[in-house]
Amino acid sequence: MRTFCVQQLLHRRGYRRGLIGLLAILALLPAAVDAIQLPTLSLRRNDWVTVAGLNWHTDYDVACDEARDAKKMLLVNFMPRAGSDAQRGLEKFLHENKAVRAQLQDYVLVRVRVDERVRGLKTGLRRKNRDRLIDDAAFKHLGRKAGLAMVDYRHGNEPFYGDVVTALPFQDGKYFRWKNSHLVAALGLPAGTITQRTMVWAVRTHPEEPRSTVGTMHAELASLATKHSAYQASIGVQGHQNWETRFHLVVVRAHAGTASEVVAESWENQDLIDSCIDCVQSWRQSPGHWNGVKSRHRYYGYDVRKGSNGIWYGTGIFAD
Repeated sequence: MRTFCVQQLLHRRGYRRGLIGLLAILALLPAAVDAIQLPTLSLRRNDWVTVAGLNWHTDYDVACDEARDAKKMLLVNFMPRAGSDAQRGLEKFLHENKAVRAQLQDYVLVRVRVDERVRGLKTGLRRKNRDRLIDDAAFKHLGRKAGLAMVDYRHGNEPFYGDVVTALPFQDGKYFRWKNSHLVAALGLPAGTITQRTMVWAVRTHPEEPRSTVGTMHAELASLATKHSAYQASIGVQGHQNWETRFHLVVVRAHAGTASEVVAESWENQDLIDSCIDCVQSWRQSPGHWNGVKSRHRYYGYDVRKGSNGIWYGTGIFAD
């Protein structure tokens, strides 16, 4: 069936003649009236919801678009199927903490249920037609459970742009226990990959408040920590292998007078967040290592990598 452009008709023949012509067309084609769709300015009521004084999207793809366009971090709240103490406690905490709500103004917020089904994800989260959003490999560190995840749409030139860079499950782990203060710690993390940020998060949330991450996370030190963690994981042996070479690189690249390093390994077959906590606890048992972790440094870099043996290997590098 031939289609007509209403805008063309009105402009070419004049408003009055165009309107008469349009009415005539509709009169002659009564069967087609139901097929003509006029534009609408109405919005779906479920596009967003206000919770704890904050506006949350309920459409994940729309939230991704906004975060990417605004160059903001995306905070995803995967809600449990039924109400939970953790979810209710988080909402109460946000409602009562103006300072945290102010920090979240720099984030795009979205709430979805753990059984939320979507057709696809935006650039950076490579989805392969799975049904549930929580099942995507990008969110694997949540263990397919309710919790919070952060996606980095702020740092467009970094390799972790569009990646999940923080995952905080509500469910208890071997060492991990959800606390609302964990979100506060995550909001203050430096830019980095999920392994780098989780290692820094584990240091910052230790009850003795070690100060090695009070300074500046140096990109070169973080890169060296990544490489050494990966090396330890590849050979399945914890150690300070080739430290002399790294020492000179740190001093030169950070323009530092001195440098130091800590390493640790987790128990096998643990998830990322438990393994990072485990590494910090290991450092706490070693006076020499703990002195490096608890002390303030001008620059620092942390990372952790998992070996084929199921053990995670952590590295911290400091420059002063």
